Amino acid sequence: MSHHYSGPNVGFPHGDARLDLTDLFAFPKPGEAGKSILVMDVHPSASISPLGPTTPEPFAPSALYELRIDTNGDLIADLAYQVRFTAPADGKQTATLRLLEGAPTAGREGKIIVEGAPVSTGKDAIVTPAGDYRLFTGWRSDPFFFDVLGTLNDFQFTGSDFFADKNVCSIVLEVPNATLGERVGLWARTADGASGDWVQADRGARPSQSIFLTGEAQADYLAGDPADDGRFVPVFAHSLEHTGGYAPDQAKRVSQSLLPDILSYYPMRPGSFPDNGRRLNDDVMDAFLTLITNGKATEDGVGPHKDLLADFPYLGPPHGA
Repeated sequence: MSHHYSGPNVGFPHGDARLDLTDLFAFPKPGEAGKSILVMDVHPSASISPLGPTTPEPFAPSALYELRIDTNGDLIADLAYQVRFTAPADGKQTATLRLLEGAPTAGREGKIIVEGAPVSTGKDAIVTPAGDYRLFTGWRSDPFFFDVLGTLNDFQFTGSDFFADKNVCSIVLEVPNATLGERVGLWARTADGASGDWVQADRGARPSQSIFLTGEAQADYLAGDPADDGRFVPVFAHSLEHTGGYAPDQAKRVSQSLLPDILSYYPMRPGSFPDNGRRLNDDVMDAFLTLITNGKATEDGVGPHKDLLADFPYLGPPHGA
């Protein structure tokens, strides 16, 4: 289920839905070749373990939400977009966006691009412009689509989209391509600062990677970095042997194609997963089903949501707003 519910026992990292990374998207801005759109979705509106709604507070004020960007192919971040949020006051939050250049390290903060940007909680999207940038943060209709229950029923799909009426909290950035360069590797992460130190709670780039992980490997993976992902190839391979009937050597090769967990993106080329970034309407789960079942299941009968917008912030208004 993408990165939804990536914590232990189909729960949330550190037990906090606001720290849960759901999806990462990157695509060229429609109609403007010199800009890109980066979307980091977190905080599913509904939990499945236990079943019910999550907290209505959009973002954790004690958390750091970060998009890390590798510009030279060494799997080490060369810059990062950092977003922090204020504690709620009368039910409202504001966001501060920073750009940190150079390798991110604990405690380093980048230069401020946007400060005091209102967080959206209603139907109308509140967008904050700042020079070459635009920022949106707040509740949106979840763009992810998949027949979750069909997967749990031994891949017997009915075309029912579990996420059709669900919401997420989105951080949407419009950024100049000059900042990114010709080719980049992207990943997103959340860090929990409630203890006084930054502790990475979740991270990811490609959809559905966490489904391959079991036991202690899951915690190690979520706390890790792409540069160290080679150590998880045996865990991924074991999952592929079990679910897809792959031979051991095949499973290893496929696992190596999925790691490191990084989203490759060429800003000046058309976007399309898995070759270049990820658009909001890319059917990533059909590709994932084909892979994990070794071709035994190739589609779930679910398509993109109809509420996507043609303009920034591109995600539809939240359900029930």
